[in-house]
Amino acid sequence: MKHTQNRIITIAKKEVLHIIHDPRSLIIIFILPVIQLLLFGYALDLEIKNVDLAVVDFSKGNYSDKLIDQFEGSEFFHVFFYDGRIEDLEKLFLTRKARAILIINQDFDKEIQFAVSTPVQIIIDAADPNAGTLIRNYCTQVIAGYNQKINIQMPEPLMVESNIRYNPDMQSSYFFVPGILALLLVMICALLTSVTITREKELGTMEQILVSPIKPLEIILGKVLPYIGISILIGLLVLLIGIFVFDVPFRGSYLLLLCLTTLYIITSLSLGLMISTFTSTQQVAMMFAQSATLLPTVFLSGFIFPISSMPQLLQIISYIVPAKYFLVIVRGIILKGNSLLQLLQPTVILGLMSIILLTNAFRRFRLNLEE
Repeated sequence: MKHTQNRIITIAKKEVLHIIHDPRSLIIIFILPVIQLLLFGYALDLEIKNVDLAVVDFSKGNYSDKLIDQFEGSEFFHVFFYDGRIEDLEKLFLTRKARAILIINQDFDKEIQFAVSTPVQIIIDAADPNAGTLIRNYCTQVIAGYNQKINIQMPEPLMVESNIRYNPDMQSSYFFVPGILALLLVMICALLTSVTITREKELGTMEQILVSPIKPLEIILGKVLPYIGISILIGLLVLLIGIFVFDVPFRGSYLLLLCLTTLYIITSLSLGLMISTFTSTQQVAMMFAQSATLLPTVFLSGFIFPISSMPQLLQIISYIVPAKYFLVIVRGIILKGNSLLQLLQPTVILGLMSIILLTNAFRRFRLNLEE
């Protein structure tokens, strides 16, 4: 037992020394996650601001001015007046000078003073359907604020009061930062472990290991252990940037997040080991690792797009994407303060994935050594 521990520690030390003396590995491990987090955190924003809104005001009264002021006071709109021909309104969309048009009819002020239902027309460019939906929601929000401000007494048979939980300000960073953590960990873990085994094959040092008394399991453990510690440091770095740079709240248990993140890291490292058993060069291993982690995590995990909106086939495929389950875990702990019992299902699935991937990787690795 003692000899086994010594051999594993020796391999782990060798791997750490290789990482320290390899600038490319250091860049991948520490610099790349920070750059990706900052880029994703600032670039991936579901909110649309400074929407160009053209205003056609036929009323030119006190109440119409207040409505226009309400839109101008919103951070979502950049308001400008259109004084051209009505027939040429379409050109505003064709030339991309406006993404929405507000038309206030001539009798607006008269009708609103007599508590008559007074419609205003809003035309929205919905070439991008998601953006069109957001712009419509913003307009509805501004008009609702205007109704409260002018305090016109109208019959309201139903009063609706909204209460937004966990992200009351609707900040995109609250949603994306935990997703970026899942993406970075699976990419880096799979990439580094797939390369570390194939590097031994490529350099011809695997033959030296074969003639030594080291067992396949000891090789795997020695190679993987340093990356578990490094991945935890990367996760901590991403979490700190999310909290202090993007102001993401943390409502759950740090210890629980550490334990379940370690489980996810083991799953990701196991995936990298599986890839290394199928490849013989570092370049091919890197290509496989990126293909197996980047696209599935971005498109099939719920990182950006809701899985429930996908075709049935893609929903089925998403069940084998580890990030799908870790996203439930990390968002649940950080934003909602979920307990282990509430996250039991995704935790068990990640555990099963780790066992299956590690077992298959070990078997294939042992077969490759025997060949």
